[in-house]
Amino acid sequence: MSAPTNRMPVNPAAVLAGTLADKTEKGGFTPPPASPARRRARRRNFYSALLFLSPWILGFLIFTLWPILYSAYLSLTDYDVINAPTFTGFDNYVELVQDPKIALALGNTIFYTVIQVPLHIGVALALALLLSRIGQSSGFFRTVFFLPNMTPPVAVGVLFLLVFNGQNGFVNLVLGWFGVNGPAWTTDPNWVKPGLILMSLWQVGASVVILLAALQSVPKELYESARLDGAGFWRQTRSVTVPLISPALFFLVIINTIAGFNNFTEAYTAFFGSGNSTYSNDAALFYVIYLFQQGFEFLHMGYASAMAWLLFLIVLLVTAVQMIVSRRLVFYEGGSQ
Repeated sequence: MSAPTNRMPVNPAAVLAGTLADKTEKGGFTPPPASPARRRARRRNFYSALLFLSPWILGFLIFTLWPILYSAYLSLTDYDVINAPTFTGFDNYVELVQDPKIALALGNTIFYTVIQVPLHIGVALALALLLSRIGQSSGFFRTVFFLPNMTPPVAVGVLFLLVFNGQNGFVNLVLGWFGVNGPAWTTDPNWVKPGLILMSLWQVGASVVILLAALQSVPKELYESARLDGAGFWRQTRSVTVPLISPALFFLVIINTIAGFNNFTEAYTAFFGSGNSTYSNDAALFYVIYLFQQGFEFLHMGYASAMAWLLFLIVLLVTAVQMIVSRRLVFYEGGSQ
């Protein structure tokens, strides 16, 4: 008499499910069509989702997509808002090449962006590293650093004129304590853009909050391993911190670059508002300010639309280059550099 064999109990439902799965993967089994009741339920769910999304869809079509398409049409016309648009082809784009103020405004904008973005991110990273080392008290200082972001940009423009006043401004007053004769920030064309760049650091708090969150997600074990290998603070920052927070840094580079190309309110309030016409205006003539002047002061809406599309193409090109470069410099967890 043979010895009894140990057999696991067979679950018919599991066997059937496995057989159906095998047949489905091999293309030998077609699932039965959904019942009419199930199809009706799917349609109801689809229409319900569409109903909830409809406010956003309508807002996007009316206030975003339509203005974009209409501005593309206006860029090919001569339009002064009062009279009907007159089609002129690519005359506005030809005028862009011939207008000397386009080169001036683009040069000012590029200078501002190239200097402001690295300085902004460097200051934000330094403050975030400092906050990451003070423990639970970082919550209070995080709030303090973020509060200036709540200040209206128009107020920041007025504050710029007060703080950077060449005669009795706070910045020159502090420089005078150290025996430094401060420049005329608001009237000397050579110092207008540096002053605006320094003033932009007033609103560095949002970037500090983002980088602080990224720093808190870095595993502590990596710092311990680096210290055991004899790495100091700077080596840890360069070899551990920066690679692991590089996605956050890349995000800030993108949004601050776009913001730099669209810089408008502070400079316009300080140098172009209320009929201000000092000789330092050309130094503060950023691209979007010139676009605003053409569209809403001179009523050259067709030309302003062409300027807007030129700015869009420039920002698109710069962002594409940054995306390509990021493939070698940005490290994503679970992926490759």
